[in-house]
Amino acid sequence: MLGRMLGAARLNADTFEDVEHDRGATLQALAVVIIVAIATGIGGLLGSENDLLQGLGFGVVRGVLLWAVWALGIWLIGSTILRTPETNADWGQLARGTGFAQTPGILSVLVFLPAGGLITLAVFFWQWAAMVVATRQSLDYTSTLRAFFAVLIAAIPVAIVYGLVTGLLGIGPTVTPEGG
Repeated sequence: MLGRMLGAARLNADTFEDVEHDRGATLQALAVVIIVAIATGIGGLLGSENDLLQGLGFGVVRGVLLWAVWALGIWLIGSTILRTPETNADWGQLARGTGFAQTPGILSVLVFLPAGGLITLAVFFWQWAAMVVATRQSLDYTSTLRAFFAVLIAAIPVAIVYGLVTGLLGIGPTVTPEGG
């Protein structure tokens, strides 16, 4: 699993091909998502007064839910609207690839540092790039741009689910009328 995580972090297309075809890697992909959610939760909660265990629990549930929704969205968009003659994939293939694509998120454990904003931005773009490579390989695209748009379009329902989950559970960033 660690080798696959490193390959995913290096945006190695062969790694994503490997996990795409290994049905046994679905639990590994889930483990990656959970590890990243825990790292993100720890980084976000360090130095705060929030309850660590509650924050981690909600973070893991949110992370797994968003991963499943995003994989489903990419699969639906990528295998219908953006389908090519070569496209042949199921949800599991997308789930495995996009799960491993979350690997760079482990660095979110460092967001409490003074450069936390830059770390968050770097992790976001790195994960996005990994999602695009995972999508390209899982949907058998020859075009990275097509994969980019599949990820982008699928991000819309993910953003909606994220808003609902964080709103209903009362977690995530809060903004007061004063902007603080």
